[in-house]
Amino acid sequence: DGLIEPYEVVEISSQVPGVLEEVLVKRGDIVAEGQILARLKDDLEKIAVRLAQARLEFSVRQSKRNEELYESQLISQRDKDEIETEILINRLAHEDAEAKLAMRTIRSPIAGVVVERSLAPGESVAGRPVFTVAQINPLNVELIVPVERFGSVARGMKAEVRPEAAVGGVYTGTVTIVNQLVDAASGTFGIRIELPNPDHKLPAGLKCMVRILQ
Repeated sequence: DGLIEPYEVVEISSQVPGVLEEVLVKRGDIVAEGQILARLKDDLEKIAVRLAQARLEFSVRQSKRNEELYESQLISQRDKDEIETEILINRLAHEDAEAKLAMRTIRSPIAGVVVERSLAPGESVAGRPVFTVAQINPLNVELIVPVERFGSVARGMKAEVRPEAAVGGVYTGTVTIVNQLVDAASGTFGIRIELPNPDHKLPAGLKCMVRILQ
């Protein structure tokens, strides 16, 4: 007997505190890695980006003017270096402003299905998860096996997985973990099988029967 579980379950929160402006997905939606799930209010961050961009563009124009003056020997090397340093500082300030703006966008770190959406637009995200996303391709099949089978199962072996009757079918997975610690009380050890699920046909949470292929 085995249990089919998600490959990974992630609670997704915001990198920064703030108030949700919009939520773009709902429970049950399939999401891709890197997909935008929600945005926080970001008016001040957008202004900061425009201000940093204006300062950078001004310093670049000033550098071009001073380059001509330097070639005419009307300003010193020190003055020229100061302008070039100012450009570098303004470029870093612009990158910092853009990075802070990007942190107002919540993206999914994995591909999977949204199993919970905890907050709605207008609510604060400070210290709270906004979404729970489960990766269901591949799936994990967890088995508890009698200690008598220890040594007969190894990583890389194939296994037939038969989900309970509600879903049915036969699927092939690969043994990825064989626990090297036996539970003395129950006389069992754990095995994990990785089961491809590219079309998301199989839901997680199903019981199943498993046969290890020798």
